[in-house]
Amino acid sequence: MLLVSIATFIIILVLAVFLFIRFNPEFGGKQSEADKLQYAKLDHYQDGGFVNLIPTYTMEVNAKNIYGFFKEQFTNKEQRAPEKKLMPEKLDSLEIVNNLKTRITWFGHSTILLELDGSKILIDPMLGDVPAPHPMLGKARFVKELPIAIEKLPYLDAVVISHDHYDHLDYGSIQKLKDKVGRFFVPLGVDAHLEAWGVDPSKIESLNWWDETELKGIKMAFAPSRHFSGRGIGDSNATLWGSWIFKGNEDKIYFSGDGGYGPHFKEIGEKYGPFDFAMVECGQYDERWSQIHMMPEESVQAGQDVGARAIMPIHWGTFVLAFHDWRDPVERATSKAEELGIPIITPKIGEAFTMDELNNKFPRWWEQPNVVN
Repeated sequence: MLLVSIATFIIILVLAVFLFIRFNPEFGGKQSEADKLQYAKLDHYQDGGFVNLIPTYTMEVNAKNIYGFFKEQFTNKEQRAPEKKLMPEKLDSLEIVNNLKTRITWFGHSTILLELDGSKILIDPMLGDVPAPHPMLGKARFVKELPIAIEKLPYLDAVVISHDHYDHLDYGSIQKLKDKVGRFFVPLGVDAHLEAWGVDPSKIESLNWWDETELKGIKMAFAPSRHFSGRGIGDSNATLWGSWIFKGNEDKIYFSGDGGYGPHFKEIGEKYGPFDFAMVECGQYDERWSQIHMMPEESVQAGQDVGARAIMPIHWGTFVLAFHDWRDPVERATSKAEELGIPIITPKIGEAFTMDELNNKFPRWWEQPNVVN
């Protein structure tokens, strides 16, 4: 009887997992065979998936690392999240109207509202609570609430995506945003996710590395990064990943997306730099996956490589996706930036700033953060 009960439980569990994977819209869409045939003509598409410019592993797999990984899950003593929920600066929708002066608002992690030449561009809008296909599969964001509710955001000229991981492309956020966005700019293959989620295909433009496009006079380009992609079982590297360049009338902005350090940063700098400002991935790092996520010191070096006048660390301060203290990324990046003499911008979550403030000294807010009492 016990064996029958165990067998029944296993069958039900397997069935539940199958149904979850099969019917959960979070996993996104599938690329068409016609698209795959086009991708196969590219140098960076091999054996049914995209590849990096240089050899890259997502995680160094060996017995020692696997043991260490599981051990840290239960014994890690780092303060991986704030003791209390953080309270962001609040953003008024009336402030996001026709700002001709370049303005940037960090929503936490890698979500950025870029206001450039009067256009409103939302980058990597992960505005949900957990970066996972189900709330039970991840940890909630550090911040009690968003700087502004999605429903209160004004019409957006564009949404820009760097790659399809859950902490950058969120199904729930797209559902709430899709009818108030003029254009979607995405890497090759990510258009399939958006179309599966009900976004009008005529509003989507998918780009390959080094492709260039335009949004209301703003020149944009999609450039390489050193990373990987995938949202579910069997779709590893089915979509492309990368970084973005925005060139307005006066300011040139770089957004790194995710990725490890490599020679592509200097190539981007030579082709499109120098930049007035760069937002560079800094956080969720570990020596075991150092080829797909930079160490903070490398993040600052990457900013210097692209020729940025000032840099801002992103991809930190919002989610637990690694084993380091939640404040380590900004501490280490700040130290390295001071060593190299590069201005580093460290706004509070929800704090808007303009290019006129790049030489200002931002307070070390993470040392005494505003928390929910």
